[in-house]
Amino acid sequence: MRYAHTVERVRAAEESLMRRLPEGALMQRAAAGLAATCLQLLAGGAERGAGRRGRGSRRVYGSRVVLLVGSGDNGGDALFAGARLAARGVRVTAVLLAGERTHAAGSAALLGAGGVLTQDQAAGLAQLGRADLVVDGIVGIGGRGGLRDSALPYVRAAERAGVPVVAVDLPSGVDADTGEVAGAAVRATVTVTFGTHKPGLLVDPGAQYAGVVRLVEIGIEPGPAAVEALQHADVAGLLPRPTAESDKYRRGVVGIAAGSDRYPGAAVLAVSSALHGGAGAVRYAGPAAAEVVRAHPEVLVTQGGPKAAGRVQAWVVGPGLSDGPEAERTLEEALAAGVPVLVDADGLRLLARRGAAPRAELLLTPHAGEAVALLAGAGVEATREQVEGARIGYARRIAELYGCTVLLKGSTTVVAGPDPAAPVRVNPTGTPWLATAGSGDVLSGLAGSLLAAGLAPVDAGSVAAYLHGLAARTVGEGPVTAAEVAAALPAAWRGVTGAA
Repeated sequence: MRYAHTVERVRAAEESLMRRLPEGALMQRAAAGLAATCLQLLAGGAERGAGRRGRGSRRVYGSRVVLLVGSGDNGGDALFAGARLAARGVRVTAVLLAGERTHAAGSAALLGAGGVLTQDQAAGLAQLGRADLVVDGIVGIGGRGGLRDSALPYVRAAERAGVPVVAVDLPSGVDADTGEVAGAAVRATVTVTFGTHKPGLLVDPGAQYAGVVRLVEIGIEPGPAAVEALQHADVAGLLPRPTAESDKYRRGVVGIAAGSDRYPGAAVLAVSSALHGGAGAVRYAGPAAAEVVRAHPEVLVTQGGPKAAGRVQAWVVGPGLSDGPEAERTLEEALAAGVPVLVDADGLRLLARRGAAPRAELLLTPHAGEAVALLAGAGVEATREQVEGARIGYARRIAELYGCTVLLKGSTTVVAGPDPAAPVRVNPTGTPWLATAGSGDVLSGLAGSLLAAGLAPVDAGSVAAYLHGLAARTVGEGPVTAAEVAAALPAAWRGVTGAA
């Protein structure tokens, strides 16, 4: 598991550790890790962006590094790292953006190692034009809002020159706790973060600005995480496995109430992924029964609603359901079945009309537009742009309002449960190629099957998102259809578990 902690917890953990260490020791640990990353990038210039000038791999000695230095400890980390680079023969220039508020000990260390300090904009911009690497030490993890005007000329100059940028702890302009980007921000090639990940590095839009994230351990113990991201071993440990005593009913039966005369394909896609999702059997209820059984003869079908389908351990309701009294009756029957229910697509809009009715065994899977409708159904106004810009907060808010688990789809999928003290999960396997018709139907069927197999809603949602993204990558880089993603789920499953 990869963990991320809030600024408050990080600050408290740093202060606790600093009381037990010699003065400045913690900053030196951070600076050492930052400098090591910079040296690696300089030594492998071609693969890290220096190839823009036609160079191959180059020597560190004589390379040019520009530090963009703000006030406080973040700037101090950059300055001490710069001193280490200068001691290795790197030509280091620190552009001071905070004047007298610049970290004094860090400035002295850089000067003592042969580095240069400047507050002159023309000189700083000239150095950026010749730089091999830029270090972003402008704003620390406590910063809020976009970059200040004084920093913009330097950041823009680095962008125009195509110089690789290493961010110190977090790209300046990104909110550490939420990933929000409220204005201009640094786009880093690599972010070196200290002690633990910050939530804003793992969730968009902040994650898009972070580049490759490298964690440097500095010895802090920040306690419970605010955000966590599953990895292969975590997913493998959660996936259901049949035993010698298992039969199709013990493995779980998932019901799919999806599709309509207008959207029969949604039913076929949801059923297809449910068959690959770990449950022992799939029951389908709805008007697309003929299309479903033609594509998947192993499915038990009925043209009636959920009440007519027989016993299941979980329901998936909503994909392609359309609108009207029949769709409303389908949702009501699924919710009344007394088993975990996943609601997606058209079902979410029907649910929003009913308003919030807390229920722990409910898993909602909205995209940002559907999240807006759910919020409105509970009396909260928001725009799609607001939801996309603050995914963690809005996923938590919907989970709180509806008393359930929410899987908020998007460039970073976020899974939040009803317990506000529990960490939010973010999915690391997504790919932009999943933004394709029917992709959500595949995710719903898979997550519903995992619910039927006995996984808790938070686990079912986060494991499904992980496998869903992995399956798209398994198909290969480039355009992918929802049907291809569904077909690739077994390979993704085997890849996670290590099965041959």
